[in-house]
Order: sequence, then structure tokens, then C-alpha cells
Amino acid sequence: MYQTNKLFYWLLVSMMIFACQNKPSERTEMDDSKEINFEMKVEKVGEWESNDVYKYDLDNGFMQVQMTNFGGIISRILVPDKDGNLENVVLALDSIPQYFTGNGPYLGAAVGRYANRIGGASFELDGVTYEITKNLGENHLHGGRKGFGVQVWDAEPFDTDQSIGVKMHYLSKDGEEGYPGNLDTWLYMELTADNELKVRFESTTDQKTVVNLTNHSYFNLGGITRDVKDHEVQILADSYTETDDRLIPTGNLLDVEGTPLDFQTPKNLGQQMELNGGGYDHNFVTKKENSSDLIAIAKVKHPDTGRVMEVFSTAPGVQFYTANGMRDFKGADGKVYQPFWAFCLEPQAWPDSPNKPSFPSATLAPGEKYVHEIVYQFEIDK
Repeated sequence: MYQTNKLFYWLLVSMMIFACQNKPSERTEMDDSKEINFEMKVEKVGEWESNDVYKYDLDNGFMQVQMTNFGGIISRILVPDKDGNLENVVLALDSIPQYFTGNGPYLGAAVGRYANRIGGASFELDGVTYEITKNLGENHLHGGRKGFGVQVWDAEPFDTDQSIGVKMHYLSKDGEEGYPGNLDTWLYMELTADNELKVRFESTTDQKTVVNLTNHSYFNLGGITRDVKDHEVQILADSYTETDDRLIPTGNLLDVEGTPLDFQTPKNLGQQMELNGGGYDHNFVTKKENSSDLIAIAKVKHPDTGRVMEVFSTAPGVQFYTANGMRDFKGADGKVYQPFWAFCLEPQAWPDSPNKPSFPSATLAPGEKYVHEIVYQFEIDK
């Protein structure tokens, strides 16, 4: 766990860094001469199950990110608008301890071992059937009743010549929530000089298992004053996984072309929701097979504030969710969150992949390493 002398050091540190970030080729290069003033503050904010819980505030001079080693949660992202007003753009609770027992919607959490749904709460590996926790009717959702988002992770701050961040570690023991194998997971979350929030999961196992990890932040680029129907959304996917009435994939892929799920070019979200007859909770196909390529998968703009968020991922899919089930939820700053007050873009493996041999595999074997990288990049369009 975090040592006192390191805590003292990081409370005082303020790093002046000249940064030139290596980025996906589609992004604009930064001015190499730009001076970036990084700062990190660390504070112990409580204990959970006899483990110390810390809050980490990261600042690069343009935007600020707050995170905690409880659940690997991103608890704040503050980004300026086109007039320079700094506002939080993710749904949040007022304090970190409130997340201990009050985070039913998985606000900002690291979710696993398996993000999204596994039908029938079971799967088979090498002829052995594994029964995992049923926490959504007869199905399994987001790792079960006590998944990664409610665990205290070991954590340690780090810095590079172009970023500051926190490295976290959690050991999910064999049999936890019914999953096989001891799964060692490292979570790196860092703020870069290019206004990127990078999230990277790395996992190894001592027994064949299934793994699908993501971050579950709820975004509202308008500063969380109303719903997100005034956002412009682009999702770079030409198909999605068809589901039944329980949102379990049927195994079929459907084209988005000409449907309310067609976000291949930027669309006003409210208008698309009218065509769809309500909100979204769909897995869009960003790759047809697994690869380590980090690709652009989505871009969202809020015209009134000028805030823009672009999302990159190495995963084969992204779940687009418009907070349909959010109702009268008491959030931070006295706000009460309602349906459609946020959207989630959750890069991940396709839902129910362990039961769908035709889907890209979510299996991890001993000697292999699971790696999933997500990048959220913010900018202002004036």
C-alpha cells in the first residue's frame, strides 16, 4: 500500500515538463516548445475493509482529473469551455467515501472481470462449465455483486516525461464471483500533455479464464446542467451486435446504415433518439477481430460549450449507453441525475463473448497477457 514518505513527496511535487506526446496518426501534433505544468495532489480520504483509500488530483494546466484507488474510479474530469470556464463533465458523487456503498450505476468505475453481460451467468472453458454470479435476473453484469469497481486497489503515483498518473493493482482470486484462475490486473491511469486521459489494463492469469475490462464513466460535456440530447455524436462503426429482450446478443451482426444506430457521421443525439424511440444501450462493432491497434472509435461534441471528446481503444467493441435507467439519482453539487443526463462510451469485448464462438475471443490463458488501452482526448472547438 502507499507509503507515507511517498505521500509527502507527491503532495508537494509540481513538475515542469516539456512534452511531445506520441499519438495516433490522426491527431494533430503539439507544439514541441509548449511548457506543461503538471501537478499531482494525494490525500487519504478514508478506509474500506481495512484498506486505505486515497484521492488523486491530477492537473496539466488545461484540465484536471480526480481518481481514487477505490474501484479504480474516475471521480471528476474538469475541462474548460470555449470561454475558459472549468466544469466537471462526468457524473459524480460529492466525496470518495460515498462511492463505498452508493455507486449502483458504476459511476466512473473500473468494471470486471467481465464488463457488460454474460447470458445465463455461465460459460464453458475446455469442457468445464463455470457458474458465475447472477446479479441481473438470470444473467451476469459487470463482474457480479462485488466486481472490480468496489475493490480497493494497491496504488502508486508515477510520472513520465510527458504525463502524470497512478498505477493500481488488484489480484482477483480464483473463484471470485465464480470466475476461474487467479487474475493479476494492473490499471494505469494518466493525464498527458496532450489533454488525454489514458486508461490501460494489463492482466495475467494462472488458469484459463475470461477477461473484459473497461471504464464506466458517464459523460456530459455540457457541464451536467441538463440531458445530453444537444450533443453531437459520431461512432465509427458500421454494425452492432443484435440482442434479445434481455440485451443478450443473439450472435448476429446488423448493419447500422440507414437506421437510428447510424452514427458513422456526426448526428444530433436528440434527433437520433427520437428516431430510435428512446435511449441507447448497444454494443457497436469497431473491429471484427482482436488486435492491439489503437484506433479512433468515437467523437462527441457539445456545440454550446465547444467541448469535444475523442475516444480511442484497442478493443473490438464499444457499448454506447445513454443513462436510460438513471432516475432521481442524487449526484454531486446538489444535482439530481435523470434519464439521458449522460452518455457512456465503454470500449470492451463484445457482450456474452464467452458463449458466442463466432465473436472475438475474450479468453485469457496462462503465459498470455491481456492488454486494453483506452484514450479520452479533450479539446475546445471555438
